[in-house]
Amino acid sequence: MKLDLPMGGATRALHDMDATSMAAAFRNGALSPVEVTRAVLDRIGHWEPQLLATYLLRPEVALAQARASEERWRAGKPMSDLDGVPVTIKENISTAGDPVPLGTAATTLVPAAQDAPPAARLREAGCVIIAKTTMPDYGMLSSGLSSFHPLTRNPWDVALGPGGSSSGAAAACAGGYGPLHLGTDIGGSLRLPAGWCGVFSLKPSLGRVPIDPPAQGRVAGPITRSVLDAALMMRPLCGPDSRDTMSLPPAVIDWASVAEVRPELLKGLRLGLLMDAGCGLPVETSVREAVEAAAALLEKAGAIVEPMAPFMTQAMLDGMDHTWRMRSHLDMAGLPAERRAKVLPYLRTWADSVADISGASLYHAQRQFYATRVATLRACAAFDYVISPVAPMPAFDAELPSPTDDPLHPLEHIGFTVPFNMSEQPAASVPCGFTPQGLPVGLQIAGPRFDDLGVLKVARAFELIRQPMRAWPEPERA
Repeated sequence: MKLDLPMGGATRALHDMDATSMAAAFRNGALSPVEVTRAVLDRIGHWEPQLLATYLLRPEVALAQARASEERWRAGKPMSDLDGVPVTIKENISTAGDPVPLGTAATTLVPAAQDAPPAARLREAGCVIIAKTTMPDYGMLSSGLSSFHPLTRNPWDVALGPGGSSSGAAAACAGGYGPLHLGTDIGGSLRLPAGWCGVFSLKPSLGRVPIDPPAQGRVAGPITRSVLDAALMMRPLCGPDSRDTMSLPPAVIDWASVAEVRPELLKGLRLGLLMDAGCGLPVETSVREAVEAAAALLEKAGAIVEPMAPFMTQAMLDGMDHTWRMRSHLDMAGLPAERRAKVLPYLRTWADSVADISGASLYHAQRQFYATRVATLRACAAFDYVISPVAPMPAFDAELPSPTDDPLHPLEHIGFTVPFNMSEQPAASVPCGFTPQGLPVGLQIAGPRFDDLGVLKVARAFELIRQPMRAWPEPERA
């Protein structure tokens, strides 16, 4: 089904509608949440055999939620502006009664006792939870490779992966599985797959969106097709929850003001252009050209764009990597042998490589988290915002666990994203162009700590001036 929307008379399939338009159509009775949910489920039926992005896809459960939402709208008592809008939730974000496999066959499947904070806020807003989405083992890969889930693929080219660890969320977003998708990020797991799948994501400031369990650098955030939908999704997500001991105090943030942004916002902004991460893999030519073209557009719109020296080092990246290896090594060491054997061999090799590391070496490795934090905040202080590639390369082979396919050098692609997890700064990935092969390229926009709204506004301003994006990919028809 297609709907004639008021904006320019454009005709858009229901599964492609943005959340703002859906809510307006629900409010004036032009559409029902049931119609939209059926359209999204139909879209999933066409794409899912190729993308394999979902976990716990239960159409009747989703339709029951949609019918309840329809009744609320008819009674004039919606739970929020997002009542009835379809959403997917990454499977490591607990939903009551559902097992949380964490992407690995090594997990014992036990139903979650309650919704994790971000899931609870979306349910309280009346969103229709269409499905959970896939992730790699323990979220420790930037790919859709998992020992529990089928291999998730990228809609722009199904021979390639969507990235990770919010693999299914980004693939579902690009595939048109509704407008709103919730993922998590501890080193780039929202921004990397968003960049490789040509969609938008916001990694909020640490603590802005309460999450359980909390951890250093770990956040939950939106993956959407537009900045405006992400801003709309942030309204409920920021609701307080005492389970997150690292959450920020509740704040009144005018998320709706993102819709008022015009390109003039960019005039006079001082933007640092970071094209060398200082560690990891070099930026490929096609990515460099797309990001530099984006920087030129921002400069033309009145921003002051200045080259920025790299501030990360290989020692910082390696230290964080080795600390994460030890955490995973200890986690896996506590598993019975038969369950441990189910973890992807790549991850077992990666984790076990630090089995004999000394206490002193581990301490120095752990110190790199703080060193990264300090270096990032100092480097960014000279600018209003920092722009960079999201990743040094476009999407890679779906069968590979990482771009290097090397468990001893697995994180060489996160040099642009991970520093902003450690510094607690908000950072977004916004599509900025395509490679000659037709693959999306993501532009990262990072801002000062707590300035999530500012990052969204700069991203929206760029969205208004960028070159037209290509039509969304379509599934192959049998």
